[in-house]
Amino acid sequence: MSYDVVIVGGGHNGLVAAGYLARAGRRVLVLERRDTVGGAAVSEHPFGPDFTVTSLSYVVSLLPAQMVRDLRLADHGYHVYPQGPYFAPRRDGGHLYLADDPPRRREEIAKFSDKDADAYQRWEEWLAGLGKLVGPLLEQIPPKLGSRKPADLAGQAALLGKLRRVDVRAAFDLTRLFTSSIADLVEERFTSDAMRGVLSVSGVIGTWAGPRSAGTAYVMLHHHIGETSWGFPRGGMGGVTAAMASAAKAFGAEIRTGAPVARIDTRDGAVVGVTLESGEEIRAETVITTAHPKISFLRLVDRAALPADFVADIEAWQTRSGTVKINFAVDRLPRFASHPDPDPQVYGGTIVLAESLDDVEGAYQEAVNGRPATLPFADICIPSVFDPTLAPEGKHVVSAFTQWVPHQYAGAPHTAELEAYADRLVARLEAVAPGFTDSIIGRQVIGPHQMETEYGLVGGNIFHGELTPGQMFHCRPAAGYADLRTPIRGLYQAGSATHGGGGVTGVPGRNVVRQVLRDQSRRRWARRRF
Repeated sequence: MSYDVVIVGGGHNGLVAAGYLARAGRRVLVLERRDTVGGAAVSEHPFGPDFTVTSLSYVVSLLPAQMVRDLRLADHGYHVYPQGPYFAPRRDGGHLYLADDPPRRREEIAKFSDKDADAYQRWEEWLAGLGKLVGPLLEQIPPKLGSRKPADLAGQAALLGKLRRVDVRAAFDLTRLFTSSIADLVEERFTSDAMRGVLSVSGVIGTWAGPRSAGTAYVMLHHHIGETSWGFPRGGMGGVTAAMASAAKAFGAEIRTGAPVARIDTRDGAVVGVTLESGEEIRAETVITTAHPKISFLRLVDRAALPADFVADIEAWQTRSGTVKINFAVDRLPRFASHPDPDPQVYGGTIVLAESLDDVEGAYQEAVNGRPATLPFADICIPSVFDPTLAPEGKHVVSAFTQWVPHQYAGAPHTAELEAYADRLVARLEAVAPGFTDSIIGRQVIGPHQMETEYGLVGGNIFHGELTPGQMFHCRPAAGYADLRTPIRGLYQAGSATHGGGGVTGVPGRNVVRQVLRDQSRRRWARRRF
């Protein structure tokens, strides 16, 4: 059996690529190892059919609006409920609430520091300005820096043209962002533990680095770029990938689940197709892998078919984590001691457990030293306050994205340690929301090992690779191959470890299609010519 394009992996990038390629008239097959599409953006039912939980990825933020229109995702059920503001309850009975309304937000911050209240508006404006500079670069295919080939030189010149928008001040600020820690930036602008704690979290989400680690300032910016506001998709994150799959099928793509790929087949430096674990061979002149690079190039492709320096880059690819996702089913909404009146804005926002930057750094340092955090920090969301399909009436699902456990936990289940860690997270919630413990009717704890073995996130890293300066832009994931091509002719990469990945962006999936169609056009032109 043969296809124009075979896509390895039915996560969001694979589904986006399938949709665009099928729309362009290609015969496309998506092969997904698991029994459902979605990858890490999947909705599941660990507490029975009445509760729908977004197991890992839990919010939409960086998915381009044009992509939603191109693939007609709204026609296939895609809908996002806007997420509310940050609410950070504290064990001393206080809370920080970053309300959307500027006067109220200023009043809330001023409870902790008048200086911080004045600084926050400037902080938001500063980040927005830098996000406008970096955002477009995130959606571009990086040029091959250092190459002297005419086409690559043209790409480098185009990049320089875009950088003309960067003035002296912006160049200074961007350099600091790519090299500094989030602590460097936050501590020079804010004085209160409350503000420093909340703002530090966005610099370390999903990252094996504490707020005092160099490079975490960029991770914070990464979460401030994109066209769409943060929000909860209807049906959980599986609703997003279900819409993508439905759209791809409507354009003519074929999707097979429960179809693990055993090998990406090559001959004479070119891809010829794939072989499934069942032994079935599927032929294609073009194969796109969206799996983690260590899976794609160290397991599925024969290393002898790849250049030694490319293999070395992939082997050196850092993909550590320490993240634990904890999902709850509860029989009632939590009641916060510092804010006892039910408030849809609070329940519909992000509830942050991070009372100081030092608390967050301390949690990381414990994990570095081989111990799960005594006081885990968490980003907590309750999407069922918007979406009644997720839980029975009066009941809710609570999503807690937490850190850290030792990154070595990716090597074994560590079930008892993870359960004890989850107990400490529950105790921290109980301290600010008395009665939360008694409200729990189901708990799911997903650590780095399960993230790797079940969902394909090597090391448990949600970005398929750490967002450090040495693993960004033209370095993502190997020297000379940030353009989504690979050393094997006809084999492309479009996972979250490629440029534009990290988060549910779909950008690698869209951009790889541009490369595939461009290369196919060149080959057809060459055949006509000769």
